[in-house]
Amino acid sequence: MQEVYYFQAQKFVGTPHADQIRQVKTPKDAARMGRERSRPLRPDWEQVKDDIMRKAVLRKFETHADIREELLSTGDELIVENAPGDYYWGCGADGSGKNMLGQILVEVREILRLSNQQ
Repeated sequence: MQEVYYFQAQKFVGTPHADQIRQVKTPKDAARMGRERSRPLRPDWEQVKDDIMRKAVLRKFETHADIREELLSTGDELIVENAPGDYYWGCGADGSGKNMLGQILVEVREILRLSNQQ
């Protein structure tokens, strides 16, 4: 779950908030701290968050063979992040969400597939 720490800390890169998030005990605590709006988000967050998530997810699957194989076993299936409360990273309650995490997983799957062919 290191990707949770990384992603949340990147919201505050270059500030003491990033270090505080990296040092908490659980990924749940890191996520909670990253969502606290009392902390000032980096000004370019909306522009960089997808690339940061992509980097974190790719690293996670490059590092862990078991879940990499599971992801690759999905073939060409659409991947949907079933998160009823999240209309950006997930599908939302009514399926109208952007499903950005699902899209990133599909991209990462293709990157991994191509790297396996080399």
